[in-house]
This record gives sequence, structure tokens and C-alpha cells, in this order.
Amino acid sequence: METNFDKPQRQSSIGVLVMFVDSLQKFGRAFFPIIVIYFFKAESLSKLYLYIGLVAIVLVIAVIAYLSFINFTFYIDDENDEFIVNEGIINKTKTTIQLNRIQQVNIQQSLIQRIIGVYALNVDTAGSDNKEGNIKAISHSVALALKAKLLDNEARKEIISSDEIPIEEVKSDNYPFLKIDFLSLLKVGITSNYVRSFGLILTFFFTIFENLRNIGKEDLIDERAIDGFVENNSAFYLISVFILGMFSVVFVINISRTLIKYFNYNITKQKGSLLLSYGLINTQSTILKPEKVQIVNISRNFFQKKLNVLEIKIKQAISDESKQKKSLIEIPGCNENERDEILKLIFKQLPEKGVMMKPNFRKLVFSIFLTIVLPLSGFFIFGKYINAEAFEFSNLAVFYTLFFLIIHYFGFRNYRLYINENHIIKQSGAWDIDNEIIEIGKIQAITTSQLFWHKNLNIGSLTLHTAGGNLTFQLGNYTKIKEYVNLWLYEIETSNSNWM
Repeated sequence: METNFDKPQRQSSIGVLVMFVDSLQKFGRAFFPIIVIYFFKAESLSKLYLYIGLVAIVLVIAVIAYLSFINFTFYIDDENDEFIVNEGIINKTKTTIQLNRIQQVNIQQSLIQRIIGVYALNVDTAGSDNKEGNIKAISHSVALALKAKLLDNEARKEIISSDEIPIEEVKSDNYPFLKIDFLSLLKVGITSNYVRSFGLILTFFFTIFENLRNIGKEDLIDERAIDGFVENNSAFYLISVFILGMFSVVFVINISRTLIKYFNYNITKQKGSLLLSYGLINTQSTILKPEKVQIVNISRNFFQKKLNVLEIKIKQAISDESKQKKSLIEIPGCNENERDEILKLIFKQLPEKGVMMKPNFRKLVFSIFLTIVLPLSGFFIFGKYINAEAFEFSNLAVFYTLFFLIIHYFGFRNYRLYINENHIIKQSGAWDIDNEIIEIGKIQAITTSQLFWHKNLNIGSLTLHTAGGNLTFQLGNYTKIKEYVNLWLYEIETSNSNWM
């Protein structure tokens, strides 16, 4: 049965529950500090007033959710080729999205939506700052039909000529040509995201401690026990315990995050596009169209190379930098053969590394000056003229110096720009080696720069601007850079390729 989207449609009747849960989550995030304070101060408050306040809040949220539900409608204006969403309680909002601006239509399902049997549909656009469509509660069949209808405008140009795509046709190609198994995800979880996870852990603990201190509950953390543990053990033992504990937590977080987010990751070929579906708790289904791909980043570190896994990140056309993270598509746990298949489908050929450009050695010198020479100079000045106790941490300064020397050396050795007839590949990274690939035909603008003291040295920098972000190569041979820029500008001006 086909759904008529020419008339205003409402969400599934049970969608009011999704609206309620969503409003409750927003309220909880907005008033989290107050909730924490009331939780710890609950013994000094009247239980009656506390319960009355909670009931009142729940009732207000329920009314808001119901009003949001009945005022939310969506439909497709075939005459103007527009997708229109009406919403709002007091301030009515009408969001109009041109069908030819639609970049992705994602079908998602959170844990709550899975329990009550509905799906969410999100519309992502490119080249426009308009608010995007977000439908929180529709059935799976309606979601598939609406997705097909929204993408029919573009599909009509390529393959499909009918006005509507039956649901059965959407499902017919649903045979995955790539499925990332549990073992591959486990390998990625073990070998990636160390720095980010470490930073999140520290931020979390510092935030909890600061909130406890602000509400007068710092006594929940026994500082005397911590001080006694520090005094009774050697510095080497303490550092070893800290590193081991942090790495253990990082491993658990990385593995859990990877398995939960990317569980049952399937990639299916569908009419020249890629249909990606994944997720354990929050499931997601999205279509990746090769013509909308701007930058492909292939990342791999030493351990991942030994385990024959890598990660692919795909940047699509975006209207502003704030949308870059949301438009990023990640494919974890591929092997080299699967990587090649994906690249062939995206670029119609396998990009190869061509002519290599190296940076000038001054890039390494400048990096060392910024991250080693300046901080150490500040450290020794502080220790000599302000507080001599700082020199007790000289061993850490030595470790810091050696660590960053190694990082900068390997980063400089891996920093390269490869150029062939159709593609540009930038290689960078010290531990995680990234290879960013762009098609020359999708370059929107080119910027070259040269500091005045670099003129006699004939070195300069290059920035390639695309609709999905920028690619920068610093301190290369400026004469060669200008030669390639002239060639690329000529190819772009004479090409009929469409970056969108």
C-alpha cells in the first residue's frame, strides 16, 4: 500500500510517547545541575513539596509533548518540488526543503522507538542553512515510502522514471556486499581512539568532582585515603597503576562504544549508491551517493595494519562547519579488499598515489620550536625565577621532550602529498596514518600562501577547498605548487563535473 504524501500527514499515534520522552530528556539535560543539587539536598527538603514538584513537571512535559504532536505535520508539494514540515505550539514554524537540496534521508531507531515500534526519519541538506526535517515517530513502511519519495527527484534523473517507488522495490536490492563482522569491530575497538577516550575520562572525573565540590559534597571523596596511598607508594608504582588503570578503562570504553554503535554493520549496493545500516541500541540506515562524496579519509595505525583492519571516514557536501560532524560517515573494520571495493564504487576507479611532494625540513623545525622549545623555556624560567620546586618534575620534562620528538619525527616522515591525473591524496599522521583523497573535479577553490621570509627559500602552503571541508599541505616547493594549481584550475574550468 502506497502512502499519499501530497496531503499533510501526522506522525504515528503512539508518537506522542516519543515526544514525551524527548521533551523529558531535553528537560533533564537543561536542568541537570539543579537536579543533582536537589538529589543531594533531598534530606533537607519536604517530601511532599518534592513529589508535588516532580508530578507538576511531568504533567507540564506531557502537555507540551501532546501539543507538539498534534501540531506536527509533513507533506510533499509536488508542484514546487518541496518537502514541508509544520511544527510549533505557540510560535508556528514552517520548514521548506527543496527536494534537489536533499543530501541524505536517514531512517533511525532509538531504544525507546524500538520498544514502541516506530522509526525516526531525518532529512539532511547541503548548500543551505535551512532547518532540516526531523520526523520522530512513523512506521517502518511509511518511513521507507517517504524516503523513496524524497529521493525520487534525484533518482528520476539517473535511473528511475516513475513518480513513486514501491516499498518492495526499495527492499529488493537489500543484499549486503560488505558486512563487518564482530571480530573486525573488536579489533577496531581495541586499537583506536586512545587519546579521545582518555580525554573524555579525565573531563568526566573533573566535572563530577567540581560539581560535588560546588554543592558541598566533596567529602564523598576521601582525600585522606588518597593522600595516604600516595605517601605509602613510590612514584613509579603510582604512575604504573594510573597508566594501567586508564588504559583498562579506555579499552572497555572503546570496545563498548564500537560494538554498540556499529553492531551488524552492513553495506549494500543500491542503484549505484551505498546503503549503510548499523547499530545495536540506536539503529541507523542511510544512503551514501558517490556524487556527493567530497573527501575520503582512510586511517590506520601500526596495530591495525598487523590485524588487517582500517577505518574509512567519508565527508560529504555541507553548508557550514557546524554540520561537518553530522555529515561524516564512518566505516570501521574494513580490510584492504573491502576498502578497494568501496573506493571503486565512490570514485569509479581505484585512486593511486602519483607524483609525491615532500615538505621542507623547516616544517619539522617549526613544530619542534612550538611544542618543545617554547614550553620547556617557560618551564625553566618558572622554576628559576618563580618556584624552584618545579624542577622536581624534571623527569617529566625529559619524557615530554622525547615523546614529542618521536611524534614530530614520524609525523614529518609521513607528511606527503600525492598527485595523479584525477585525484589528490594527502598523507599525514605519526601513529594513526591518514590518507585523505579528493577528486580534482570537486575542488571549489584553491588558496596558496607564502610568508615573506619563505620567498627566497621557495616554499609555501596550499589549501584545497571543497564542499566537504579543506585539505591543506604546508611548506612544499612553491614553484611546483603553482604549476599544479594552474593545471587544476584549467581542468576545473573546462570540466562539466558536478560536485553535488
